[in-house]
This record gives sequence, C-alpha cells and structure tokens, in this order.
Amino acid sequence: MNDKEQMDKLYFLIQCLEEEMPEYAEYALPDDPKQAFDLYRALCNVRMPSGDTGHTLPDDFYAVQSEVLKSITGEKGVTEAAALPPAELDQRLSLWQGDITTLRADAIVNAANSQMLGCFSPLHGCIDNMIHTMAGAELREKCCQIMRTQGHEEPTGRAKITSGYNLPARFVIHTVGPIVSGRITGKDKELLVSCYRSVLSTASDHQLESVAFCCISTGVFHFPQDKAAEIAVSTVRSWLDAHPDTTVRRVIFNVFKDSDRDIYRKILLG
Repeated sequence: MNDKEQMDKLYFLIQCLEEEMPEYAEYALPDDPKQAFDLYRALCNVRMPSGDTGHTLPDDFYAVQSEVLKSITGEKGVTEAAALPPAELDQRLSLWQGDITTLRADAIVNAANSQMLGCFSPLHGCIDNMIHTMAGAELREKCCQIMRTQGHEEPTGRAKITSGYNLPARFVIHTVGPIVSGRITGKDKELLVSCYRSVLSTASDHQLESVAFCCISTGVFHFPQDKAAEIAVSTVRSWLDAHPDTTVRRVIFNVFKDSDRDIYRKILLG
C-alpha cells in the first residue's frame, strides 16, 4: 500500500470515528501518514464500545481498518514464533525482544486492567493500548460482550481468550496482574503466579501450541522487574513439568526494554 492509498484509507477511518464522536470532529486531517495514524489510533483509544453507546460503525470501516492495520504490521515485519531459537537450557522456552503485536504465535498475552476494555488514554505506550490498537476496534467490542455477560470486573489472576482479529497472532489471552503498592506481598506473588497458570491452562484448553507472554504487572502496575521475571520463568517451567500432555510446546517471554531482556537472559541461563 503506497502513502496515498494509506492516507485515503486513514481519512475514511477518521471521518467514520468523528461522525460517531462529533465532539472530536474539530481535529484537522493531518497530511502526514504517521500523524494520521496517530489521530486514528487516539480516536479508537477513546471510543466507547457500541454496546455502551448504541452507535455502530459502518461495515466498510472494519474492512478498511483491516487493510490499514495489516499493512502497517507488514511494514514493521512479522516475526514467526516457530522460528525463534529456544533457550539453551530449556527447549520449551524462548526469549524475544520486540513488538509483541508483530509476533505470529497461536496466542499473545495482554496485561489487561480489570475492566478488560483496553486502555482509554490516547496514544498511551502500555501493552494493553498497543494490542487493542493493532487488533482493531473489534477487540474492545468483544471484550465488552464478555464483561457484560460476566456482570462484574475481571478478578486478578484469571484469564480470558479472544480472537486476535487483525494481529498476526490467532488469539489474545487477557489477564489482570496484581497492582503493587509499596513492598510486594505474598499475596501479590500468588496472584502473579495465578496469571501465568491461568493463561497456560486457557491456552491448553484451546489446544494452542505457542504462547507469548509480555511482562505482566511490571511498568505501571509496579511489580519489580526482577521478581516478576523470576516468578514468570519458574511458574511456566513448573506448569509445563506438571502438564506433560499439554498442547503448549513453546512459551515465549517477550520483552521490550533492554533491562528486561538482561534479567530474563540471566534467569534462563541460571
């Protein structure tokens, strides 16, 4: 897709969103592809699910959105989970530093909040925002349906699965990690362990073979990076050992920061 085609499609998406949310219609259409995508993304970030507003987007929106998102992901470059080198001391595990929204795995893991609707802060850099952005508006709609059926916020340490929609990954498994205030407690550790176990059980129940974990509960949830990584690796290893018949054959620890890469590398070599 060339720049003109991409801009035309982004203009269409922005206009659809502004028609649905006229309070944002004063924003001028940018003449730069990146700025146009940022405006589209910001509008998607603040858009409430149609189940809460009664508004719906035209069918053409989803088709055009799919073309744009898949084109952008393709430009970034898709990484095949099956091609990642295994850890030297455990062939079931891999460490990969990169953008999880470009990974073709059976499932990627989203560090969700208890509302399970994605991040509503425009252009926020959290993994929840990025996954919802690149999956498309359908993901928030589906999560809204799940939460309406459930009737209450998602408990910490559980897992829910949805389609990956426009992501290379077939599925997204959403889990709410513990929020740490001050020193980590035994309860915080137990809840983080539960996140990893719940995700793996969900993946196995759906007969998935590859699962990529982000760094659950670090960042804005304030779980110390080193302790979170230790729990992640030890819990995954223990779960795989205890479930020799699981369909899960490869677990990828996805990191974005160099500091997280170095922590996981040391643990996996230890």
